[in-house]
Amino acid sequence: MATPGLDHWSDIVVVVIYFIGVLGVGLWTVFRGNRGSVNSYFLAGRSLSWFPVGASLFSSNIGSEHFVGLAGTGAAAGIAMISYEWASMPLVLLLAWLFLPVYISAGVYTLPEFMEKRLGGRRIRIYLSVLALILYIVTKLAVSIFAGALFIQLALGWNMYVSIVALLVITGIYTILGGLKAVMYTDTFQTVVMTLGSFALVGISFHKIGGYNNLKEKYMDAIPSIRNPNSTCGFPRSDAFNIFRDAVTGDNPWPGLLLQSSVGCLWYWCCDQVIVQRSLGAKNLTHAKGGSILAGYLKLLPLFMMIFPGMISRALYPDEVACVDPEECRKVCDNPVGCSNIAYPKLVLELLPYGARGLLMAVMLSAIMSSLTSIFNSSSTIFTMDLWRRMRPQAHERELLIVGRIFILFLCAVSILWIPLVRSSQGGQLFNYIQAVQGYLGTPIGALFFLAVMWKRMTEQGAFWGIAIGHTCGIIRMGIDLAYPAPDCGEPETRPGVLLNVHYTYFGALMICVTSIAIIVISLLTTPRTEEELKGVTWFTRIRGDSLEDNLEMKNSKDNREEPHSEGVNNDAEKQKDESIEEVMDDTSDDRPTWRRWLDQICGMPSKSHSQDDPHIGPEMTQKYLKESPKWKTVLNINAVVGLILTAFLYGFYH
Repeated sequence: MATPGLDHWSDIVVVVIYFIGVLGVGLWTVFRGNRGSVNSYFLAGRSLSWFPVGASLFSSNIGSEHFVGLAGTGAAAGIAMISYEWASMPLVLLLAWLFLPVYISAGVYTLPEFMEKRLGGRRIRIYLSVLALILYIVTKLAVSIFAGALFIQLALGWNMYVSIVALLVITGIYTILGGLKAVMYTDTFQTVVMTLGSFALVGISFHKIGGYNNLKEKYMDAIPSIRNPNSTCGFPRSDAFNIFRDAVTGDNPWPGLLLQSSVGCLWYWCCDQVIVQRSLGAKNLTHAKGGSILAGYLKLLPLFMMIFPGMISRALYPDEVACVDPEECRKVCDNPVGCSNIAYPKLVLELLPYGARGLLMAVMLSAIMSSLTSIFNSSSTIFTMDLWRRMRPQAHERELLIVGRIFILFLCAVSILWIPLVRSSQGGQLFNYIQAVQGYLGTPIGALFFLAVMWKRMTEQGAFWGIAIGHTCGIIRMGIDLAYPAPDCGEPETRPGVLLNVHYTYFGALMICVTSIAIIVISLLTTPRTEEELKGVTWFTRIRGDSLEDNLEMKNSKDNREEPHSEGVNNDAEKQKDESIEEVMDDTSDDRPTWRRWLDQICGMPSKSHSQDDPHIGPEMTQKYLKESPKWKTVLNINAVVGLILTAFLYGFYH
């Protein structure tokens, strides 16, 4: 049965209103506040409160691939993959309580920049910068385009090229003009839309299926009518409603799943520019911690927002969603391998009334757009601050802002050029390839950053060669995976023993061990950095906001371009006052053409052609961000413990 498209006027009106709302929020952010400095453009001037920080963390992570892929996984194999979502709670808390104080203390914009300050060598910074850009462009960008195009093209019947280009135009406008602040405020708006819209579908779908107990019963009976009668292909897994599966024979063995979803994903939540940059944009460490707690709680919801709807879709439409016959699957979704990826859009367009379908389309658009804006902004930051400043160390703020915006345009062009590759890819092969790349290349990064923060003895040689060894192991395993894909149901097993006997989750844990051992051994054989060189860049040598010694040191610190002030806050206020006076004086003698002045105003460019503002983050500003109120520190600690207890309870309930 063909799935109806989104062609009713009420659905289209809802989508149009959504587009207007997103663009309105983005442009409202663009024309308020200062955007004419590197700090304000790439770090939102470090002025955001806990709610937009937490909402942006969540929406930057939740993309269209979650609604398509996670719901599809739930339809095909049950709830086990929710571990990757729930393990985010301890990881995002680890970011705010352990890693972020060190990143702020180091006074950096990007994580490759942190590694250069921590280790003293530039090659590790270049290595990580290039690696991050490759991962963002080839994986994150492709994931968003692939899953979004799948939803738009297969489920809604819209023209994929027109839809994706329209999304890129809208996201590009406020991302290029507004920087991180515009991205984070629109992410907040989109988080609200995603949460409310998806829970509307949850309520309607559970009412349709008759409740949770009926779901468990009907899911187990959701077997396609067209299948090989002599095989179990198309049968639901008997352990579909359990997270912990057999340690040897399970599709996701529980020890490997726990290790990979927690330690294996350390790199993503604590060492990835897209995530960390949102926390660096917070007003101070207190707001960053509050944002992490909010994001952790929101990450507990995908079981109900995505996986259960995917399972309900299979229970209601087993012949389409759970099809196993290649010819039948080709008729349903043009994919002979299987159609579980249509579970969520199928449920939306078959079950929801007119108007509500438009709302869920807005949910999908929110997921796509929030992922794209996060990729654009963070990739632009890495390219500008890590690579362009190395090529042109004398570049002033105006040049850096222009380069950052041009690079976003480049990414938009790459996204459009990627569409033919998406169209030519068959089934889920591209999606699986992307996940493999992220896992095999990302996992060793977590070990690198954890040792950099917690072990003062680590050296540049140990870090560089250790991560190179880890990535070599990952690339070899990834090559074997791609060369020997898993056979279809009912076909004989031909994969080598290294794939059959070592599950990819176990291999991820092995990669962490290999990377860590290589870093430790090589570091012990090379000369370490001095205590003075390590000041501010490890957990044990970080700047503390509540330290009297640090307060005195910050007070006595001097900047080469301005006189010191008694307090960091007063210094910032007086500096802003001086800048305002300078701008007024500049305006009286401004010989720029009128069109140029308007263009600079719209783009948020500084009025001076060669601004001498220092793009580096000074120690006084760092101390201000690290300072915490004892009362709120206690409140946040209690909330963090409650979040961990709730996460443990959910694991126990669905074990």
